[in-house]
Amino acid sequence: MLRDYLPIMLLTGFAVVIGGVLVFLSTVLGRVRNSPTSLTTYESGIPPIGDARERFSIKFYIVAVLFILFDVEVIFFFPWAVAFRQLGWLGLVEMLLFTLVLVVGLVYAWRKGALDWK
Repeated sequence: MLRDYLPIMLLTGFAVVIGGVLVFLSTVLGRVRNSPTSLTTYESGIPPIGDARERFSIKFYIVAVLFILFDVEVIFFFPWAVAFRQLGWLGLVEMLLFTLVLVVGLVYAWRKGALDWK
């Protein structure tokens, strides 16, 4: 049984070795370029202003939660697409109902103003 996993273990080991060698070579052969901008707290070139504990609008969190919610639910389309022929009409109807629930949730969030930035 472990013989079946040998190619995966070899490929993983090969990737780890190659990654380690590349990181080692970049630290040994690479040049260090220090500039006043890169030595600041933020490398964007804009000096930091204000406190790091500034309050954000709740809209950022709502959009993030909605994105995660719909993104995770859309992931369920991939296994359904793989097993589409075996599921038949019943699988198609179930996925249409699932999609309908997604659309109703999106319309509800849209009408409640969760996606507006006003």
